[in-house]
Amino acid sequence: MTRDSLSLPLPDVAAGPHLGHPIPLDWVGMQGIALPLWIEEGGQVQQVHACADVQVDLPDPHIKGIHMSRLYLLLDAFAAAQPLDAAVLAAVLRRMVDSHADCGSTQARLALAFPVLRRQPALLTAGLSGWKSYPVRLQASCSPQGFALSLTVEIGYSSTCPCSAALARQLLADAFAAQFGSASVDAAAARDWLQEHASLATPHSQRSTATVTVPLTQQAQLDLFPLIDLVEAALATPLQTAVKRADEQAFARLNGANLMYVEDAARRVQAALPHHAQARVTVRHMESLHPHDAVAQAGQLA
Repeated sequence: MTRDSLSLPLPDVAAGPHLGHPIPLDWVGMQGIALPLWIEEGGQVQQVHACADVQVDLPDPHIKGIHMSRLYLLLDAFAAAQPLDAAVLAAVLRRMVDSHADCGSTQARLALAFPVLRRQPALLTAGLSGWKSYPVRLQASCSPQGFALSLTVEIGYSSTCPCSAALARQLLADAFAAQFGSASVDAAAARDWLQEHASLATPHSQRSTATVTVPLTQQAQLDLFPLIDLVEAALATPLQTAVKRADEQAFARLNGANLMYVEDAARRVQAALPHHAQARVTVRHMESLHPHDAVAQAGQLA
C-alpha cells in the first residue's frame, strides 16, 4: 500500500442503493460496549467499568442502515464527561437522535450495566471493613414523548426460614425434655446442655437478593447509596465483608431476629420505599433446602 493509495476514496457500501426489503426497524445499534464511567456517591467520585447497549430507531424503510460509528463516538465522549446523572444521559440521547436526522430517527435508548463499590464496616469490630459490590443497571430512552429513565440495583442479604426455625426449636425442646424430664433443672446444667446440644437442629438460611427498580426524572441524582441504605435497613440482614467472631455472632443474632419468607422480604422492601410509589421489587431466596429458588415481586413500573 502506497501513500497515494491511502488518499483514494474508500468504498462506502452502506451509502449504496437499498436492494433488500423496505421495512422500518424499531431499533438498530450495538450491545456490549466496554465503557469507563464516573459516578459520584457518598461525596466521592469513583470510576466504574460499564457495559453499554445503545440503539436508535430506523423508521424510513428506504434507508439502508444507521451510522454506528456516530453512536460509538458520542458514547465515548459522554463517558469522558462529568459524573453520570440523569441530565447527562438525557443530553447524550438527544445528540444521538440528532446525529441520525438523515435516517429519520426520532428515538434513542441506552442501557448501562456496572458494579458500584462501597466500603462496609463490620457489625461490631471497630476499624474492620471490606468492599461490597452492588450490580447496577440504568435504562434510559428519548422519544417525541419525552425522556424516561429507570435505575435498578441488586442488594444481597441473608434470609432464614421461619418454618425451619420453628421445626428446629421443637426438636431442641423435645431433646431438652428427654434429657431433664419434669425435674427441676439447675441453671448451670441447663446452660452446659444447651452449649453442647443447641445446634441439634439448625434452621436453613440462604444468600438472597433484592432487586429494586425505581423511575427517575431528568433532574434526579442517582442517589444509589441512600436507596441501598433503605433496602438494607428494611431487611436487617445485609451480607457482610470482613468479620471476626464477634461480628459473625452479631450476624447470627440478626438472622434469628429477622426470620422471613420470600413474601415477607418483598413486603419489607416495598414498604421501605414510600417516596418511590412506582418502585418494582423482586426478591429471590436461593434455597438451601430445595434445588430451586423462591421468588416474590411487588410493584410495577408505569
